Amino acid sequence: MRSVFFDPGQMTARLELEAPEEALDGQGGATVTFTAVASVWARIEPLAEVREERAGADVFTLTHRIWLRFRSDIRAGMRLRKGDRLFAIGTWRDPDETGRYLCCLCEEEGR
Repeated sequence: MRSVFFDPGQMTARLELEAPEEALDGQGGATVTFTAVASVWARIEPLAEVREERAGADVFTLTHRIWLRFRSDIRAGMRLRKGDRLFAIGTWRDPDETGRYLCCLCEEEGR
């Protein structure tokens, strides 16, 4: 198996890993809030920008590849935060299966 060549010195972005928490509203629904789980160093790589028109308005979707040190607690629905910027984690993988790094494909929210 080929090892991923990656310089950990490129992890210069400090991000907060956040997990969703549901609070029941008493009427059969729930409110979702996010709680910080960890503070991590990461590398953010912009990948693509997709422009669509929805209901007569331009909507932009920005996707990113975010590298961080391996963690076993990443789950669906989690997100990464850098200040006011939010990155919803879509998929993640250990690129060379060595338990050193995770490569997360994310969609930036609210941009």
